[in-house]
Amino acid sequence: MARNEEKAQSMLYRFREAQAAELGLGTRADRRPKMASACKSLRECERWRGEILREISRKVSKIQDSGLTDYEVRDLNDEINKLMREKRHWENQIIALGGANYRRNVAMLDDDGKEVPGTKGYKYFGRAKDLPGIRELFESRKKDEDEENQTLAYYKKFMHQGPAYFGDLDETQNGDELLEYEREAEEAEWRDALIHIRETLNLPLDDPIPPMPRSASQPPSAPPSDIPPSTSKAKRKASADADVDMGNAGVDPPPDSSKRSKMDATSTDITPASSKNSMEAHAQIAASYITFLSPDALLPPKLPTREEMEGVLLRLRKEALVNEYFGEGEA
Repeated sequence: MARNEEKAQSMLYRFREAQAAELGLGTRADRRPKMASACKSLRECERWRGEILREISRKVSKIQDSGLTDYEVRDLNDEINKLMREKRHWENQIIALGGANYRRNVAMLDDDGKEVPGTKGYKYFGRAKDLPGIRELFESRKKDEDEENQTLAYYKKFMHQGPAYFGDLDETQNGDELLEYEREAEEAEWRDALIHIRETLNLPLDDPIPPMPRSASQPPSAPPSDIPPSTSKAKRKASADADVDMGNAGVDPPPDSSKRSKMDATSTDITPASSKNSMEAHAQIAASYITFLSPDALLPPKLPTREEMEGVLLRLRKEALVNEYFGEGEA
């Protein structure tokens, strides 16, 4: 009868031992620990991780077998997912012991930058994707992805557009056309507003619509229209005579500050008056269509002057000081 040492050296014994190690059925002393954190050797962690990878590869190959029943396919898929979780535990332990980082791989993305389904969480391998209920899950997910891709393709034509798409170049390229379009839009709004007012007040709609009042744009060098032409001609003649006298004398005379101040005062007096007259004219035109309002009610509100505002602020400050030093009753 052979001794135990001789049995251990036999070919059949070593074959059975290698087969048991490949199937994960080693001896009790050589069995993989249940807790990855209990292993403190980096070499042992690498060894057990490699063994788990071999088991996963063997089970993934086995799950492709078409002779397996649905129950066996489900059990195999559950075992593969369990081994995948165990592999992550050993990889975390390897990182804790200062080994290589096997989890630094990034998520798998498709062409649109979306994560490929089945790369995280519970996974389905081989025939497990064709099980009843799982096929519908993948089809519904694919349908949702197709709808998202169609929506993205529809809105992609509105993305990454230049400034011309948003109208930022309209004022520089088509300035005259834009002004003409705005002018026509204002006139259309003016006609619609007048027709609405006439319908509200039961006024005849056949009367001609007056043109929209516009402020006449004058060049800056043109004289104001309120100054008579004779006055402007006299001033132009006086300035020409002054230039002739300056040329004859050959000496630059000092500027006449009194004339300049009078001209400035005249120009400043003319501008508010003309604007006030235009506002009164607009108010009278509007009052002719709105009979229950007077022209004074349609004028813009009168703003207080600077002196009046300073007086009000000074009075409020005095009241605050009196209340602060003497109390509320003395105010």
